[in-house]
Amino acid sequence: MSDITAASAQRAERRRNGFLLFGAAVAVAALAYGGWWLLSGRFSETTDDAYVAGNIVAVTSRENATVTALYADNTQQVRKGQLLIEMDPSVAQVNMRAAEANLARAARSVRGTFASADSYQAQLEQAEVALAQAQSDYQRRQAALAGAVSGEELGHARDAVQAAEAAVNSARGGLAQAQSSIAGVDVAHNPDVLAAEAQLRSAAIVLAHMKIVAPVDGVVAQRTVQVGQRVNAGAPLMAVVPLTNVWVDANFKEVQLSRMRIGQPVKITTDIYGGKVVYHGKVAGLGAGSGSAFSILPPQNASGNWIKIVQRVPVRIALDPADIKDNPLRIGLSVTATVDVRDQSGPRTADSATVGVMRGSTGEDIDAKVNALVRKILAANSAPAR
Repeated sequence: MSDITAASAQRAERRRNGFLLFGAAVAVAALAYGGWWLLSGRFSETTDDAYVAGNIVAVTSRENATVTALYADNTQQVRKGQLLIEMDPSVAQVNMRAAEANLARAARSVRGTFASADSYQAQLEQAEVALAQAQSDYQRRQAALAGAVSGEELGHARDAVQAAEAAVNSARGGLAQAQSSIAGVDVAHNPDVLAAEAQLRSAAIVLAHMKIVAPVDGVVAQRTVQVGQRVNAGAPLMAVVPLTNVWVDANFKEVQLSRMRIGQPVKITTDIYGGKVVYHGKVAGLGAGSGSAFSILPPQNASGNWIKIVQRVPVRIALDPADIKDNPLRIGLSVTATVDVRDQSGPRTADSATVGVMRGSTGEDIDAKVNALVRKILAANSAPAR
């Protein structure tokens, strides 16, 4: 009987010691969590509802044409200005030749108008000389009317003056008409020549569009075009994704935004690399509204069965380019973002001056080539070069 009592006492002692150890462990854990919360935890906001985002630059056709060659495919890295697609240039080249001929024809026509104005100027001077001579003859005959000149001869002299005056008026009118289209400008700046030059530039632009280049550095994605396909202007052909310029859109609960400011540091881990790879970033801006507010069918809460749902607001996080270079990311990957909200000195909204501008390449600069071609055509058709 004493043995059973001793065994029961030992079991009770072990249970008591176990509870004491468990209680001590819980107390230590609580103290550790409390210390972490006071020193660090209360100064951070975390969400795993976050994804990598970036620009998807569309490559589209600017003209109606047939694809003759492809120089890039999905997953390939391309450089800004690199040739991606070639279109059939036959029609564009014909239009270019027609525009060149039209400019030459306009230059010659305007040069002829200048020559016509010079001819009318000479005719006017000749008519003015004839008028002065006729007036002189009439005045001499009028002075000699009493003796040596008959009335009939004086009448003929008067008619000659009137005819000379009519010739002067006719020459003056022709000169004014010729000068109306060339007044104040030279051949190269004549409106007809400028219109023909604009037509030439338009044809040159269309011809340049037959070669489609990469607008930015990036990776080709979503290629839908095939060789031999007839495409319309504006049709999407492929996309270029600049993976060196990506960011994170983290959807935080509305209760997590009260202490969030622009410029606060952010630590990010990704599912693709795990917790061993940590990205560093900064809060770049907070969304203008919750995701549900911009949905196709926004919620209508003016009903009797309304249920409050905590909303989420997208927060844009700019990443350190060095981290992206070492460990490239892809658009759409899941990440976990932790914002350090200890520093409250930053603004609540992003300054417009901090927004970057991304510029793409549209192809070769044709202005210099077109200007040289225009000067050549004008010089060849007797027009002074600009």
